[in-house]
Amino acid sequence: MTRPMTMAEKILAAHAGLDEVSPGQLIECDLDLVLANDVTAPIAIRTCKEVSGTVFDKDKVILVPDHYVPNKDIKSAEQAKIVRDFAREQEVSHFYEVGCMGVEHALLPEQGVVGAGDLVIGADSHTCTYGALGAFSTGVGSTDAGVGMATGKAWFKVPETIKFVVDGKLAEGVTGKDLILHIIGMIGVDGALYKAMEFTGSAIEALPMDERMSISNMAIEAGGKAGLIPVDDVTRAYMDGRAERPYTAYYSDADAEFAEVITIDAADIVPTVSFPHLPSNTRPAADSRDVKIDQAVIGSCTNGRLRDMRQAAEVLRGRTVHPDVRCIVIPATQAVWQACVDEGLMDIFMAANCAVSTPTCGPCLGGYMGILAAGERAIATTNRNFVGRMGDPTSEVYLSSPAIAAASAVAGHIALPEDLPPREEMPANSAKASVLATDGAIALSMADVASADDEPEDAPSGLFGGTLNINLNDLI
Repeated sequence: MTRPMTMAEKILAAHAGLDEVSPGQLIECDLDLVLANDVTAPIAIRTCKEVSGTVFDKDKVILVPDHYVPNKDIKSAEQAKIVRDFAREQEVSHFYEVGCMGVEHALLPEQGVVGAGDLVIGADSHTCTYGALGAFSTGVGSTDAGVGMATGKAWFKVPETIKFVVDGKLAEGVTGKDLILHIIGMIGVDGALYKAMEFTGSAIEALPMDERMSISNMAIEAGGKAGLIPVDDVTRAYMDGRAERPYTAYYSDADAEFAEVITIDAADIVPTVSFPHLPSNTRPAADSRDVKIDQAVIGSCTNGRLRDMRQAAEVLRGRTVHPDVRCIVIPATQAVWQACVDEGLMDIFMAANCAVSTPTCGPCLGGYMGILAAGERAIATTNRNFVGRMGDPTSEVYLSSPAIAAASAVAGHIALPEDLPPREEMPANSAKASVLATDGAIALSMADVASADDEPEDAPSGLFGGTLNINLNDLI
């Protein structure tokens, strides 16, 4: 009879071809997926070529250029070209070019590439995101990823597991991001060092998949090797019809041995902000209103999914960003970007004076699209706030949920949505845009036009004909 095992132990045992494993045991496992991006892949590619010259399986190697693309400079262009050329040479089926790509840890679940029971390594520390789907996924160095690309195998030391039981109901306005910041604040950035983190309880079960991914994504910020959430009806509803391959759900045995079991009352969790320069330096957002900000970033592999965009848009609707603040919104994938257009969220962001980007990790790692100058402060829905993370070493980064970031962008300082004045509701027939004649002498407000059929016979050609070719029905 095998020993009772945790969820993490069962996945590792299955991929090692063993009946059971124990914490501390060194095992070699078969990999389901190996991931790298435009920053980490070039080294991994070189290693792969040195080991075998070819990838072990063209359908199990994933290459996502997402950190410095669209290319910000010559060096980043060269990095991306290495990845692109290798993907074509090896006929890698999961290569995502600009225009098709997204922030990798939002893209792979969305595309159904990763599923429950998978064993995944990625040359990016936030590969642990896929634990929200019931996979054991973890970040590794580029060399390990390269060996994995070549052989389809990797060595693991079986980790102990800390079980977090979050029961009760989260208060209105409290999100998965607040929950994981609360936990990291409790245990510290090394509180789960080389341990699997398993998140259970009624509060977890009530969360939608987007917010579960935010939780698993930041397991690494507590030192965790993986951040797993057991498969349930929410997980299955997300994966069914989406997953490329059959998946297997693993569950911890009732008598499995955990390194620690931490019970949390969901009612104790409040909207939370992480102060510089550690994710564990947390405070209630309500106690942080004295922090003036220069920039807000809403996006990243932590909070760039559609639910995050909706939460930010709900706060920004009918309001504008503070004149002293730059607000950058980055939908994490092309599909999320398109949904923002279809749902009218993009109109809200634009009306609020936000800058909206194509998918990129750029500002999160201080790459581009939002670098901070000396002494500037940003509130961000990203996952790290280390010294110099988003720019100058004297700049500061505060981590929060999308709603808090959006409210702060409007207020000019860290704020909660309820701190903001009532929004200005636009009339039902208000314009989405104004059309200017090419000579600038004539302006037409779309609010004054019901449809293209209202075009006056003597209208200036610069408005209704000629080069503009505007369908007024699409604008109203």
